[in-house]
Amino acid sequence: QVQLVESGGGSVQAGGSLTLSCQASGKMFSINIIGWYRQAPGKQREPVARVSSGGTAIYSDSVKGRFTISRNNAGNMVYLQMSRLKPEDTAVYYCNAEVGAYGTDYWGQGTQVTVSS
Repeated sequence: QVQLVESGGGSVQAGGSLTLSCQASGKMFSINIIGWYRQAPGKQREPVARVSSGGTAIYSDSVKGRFTISRNNAGNMVYLQMSRLKPEDTAVYYCNAEVGAYGTDYWGQGTQVTVSS
């Protein structure tokens, strides 16, 4: 099993920046992909940025060029640096890990990001 704990959400004005952190614990060696999803009110949860165990990063088109995902060398911390934030980035952001041969999903509790215009 893998446990994920997010931190770093908050409120910011449009054009500002925030950095989210996700601390992973448990069977981290079995993580295939780890990253961030978000869910805005009334919308489905969507992927934002993810990084594979090999270090390949994948971004959604809506955040490409504005958000950067990174992982520390120990592999137990994942960061999402968000810049040039827009009101449409407002959502609950969830850390996600895809684990093991069956790709089991693990989720953090979520952290709120609010961007005001």
